[in-house]
Amino acid sequence: MIDAAWLDVQLFKVGDFSLKLGQLISFFVVLVITAVVSKVLQAGFNRLARQQGNTSHHHLYIISRIIHYLILFVGFIIALTMLGFKVTELAIMASALGIGIGLGLQGMVNNFVSGLMIMFERSLKVGDFIEISSGLVGEVIEINMRATLVRTNDNIDILIPNADLVSGIVTNWTLADNVRRFRIPFSVAYGSDKEVVKTAALEAAKAVNYTLSVPGRQPIVWMTGFGDSAINFTLGVWVSHEQVKRPTALMSDYLWAIDDALRENNIEIPFPQRDLHIRSSEVGFGGSAANQSSSQSISRDSISNDSIKPHD
Repeated sequence: MIDAAWLDVQLFKVGDFSLKLGQLISFFVVLVITAVVSKVLQAGFNRLARQQGNTSHHHLYIISRIIHYLILFVGFIIALTMLGFKVTELAIMASALGIGIGLGLQGMVNNFVSGLMIMFERSLKVGDFIEISSGLVGEVIEINMRATLVRTNDNIDILIPNADLVSGIVTNWTLADNVRRFRIPFSVAYGSDKEVVKTAALEAAKAVNYTLSVPGRQPIVWMTGFGDSAINFTLGVWVSHEQVKRPTALMSDYLWAIDDALRENNIEIPFPQRDLHIRSSEVGFGGSAANQSSSQSISRDSISNDSIKPHD
């Protein structure tokens, strides 16, 4: 029979409170069991969520987070009782904790409450694709007690304090619907046939396989203005939800297709141009002057001594 007398070894004593080795071991055992139970329950909820739809997944995520917090709280209270603390002593500790919150833990409590608000309001959900005022764009991976984990398309994980998401401006690209319209700007040279340009742009949209073309969500071309060297157009396209979270690749695909379509229809893609007027004077010994004026259209980025040649 194992001798358990060593569990009664007293580690230290402060006033009426004494800590024994067995109490300390029980404290850590309860904490470990609490953590294991919480992990097992979360794994079960995650497994169940993968078998359900998006709405059920969000509800299960909220339930799992609440149960996680409750288990941690109850487990911590039980662990403290294992150390010999009484209910009245725990109440005193809670009061001290309240003072600590009032003095220096407002930020932590603010983030915790903000996280609960985010989950219950459903303004942000795991899997949503968001953009914040700083320009950061990414997918919501986790909503934790202090911060929300956002992963960018470059696979960079960024922790954003929950309070910042509640008080700041957040653009949720997939809040109510995961289908979105993108606007692709492009330009053509003056003198181009506008109808041919429109047809070419619509052909380019059809060439991209994830373009939607259902009633009310067909591709459309707008003429948006007259530039210094070009006529400006915008191609509006609705895309499938798989591509909404890849805006950079999407923009590249459509610009690539538009360039191919314009070249096939012999439509010129302009480059910046400026009219340069050069006035030269030749003064003879007799005091007579022959003034010559000339102008030439040249590229802004290709001005050189050889390219600037005045002509009559």
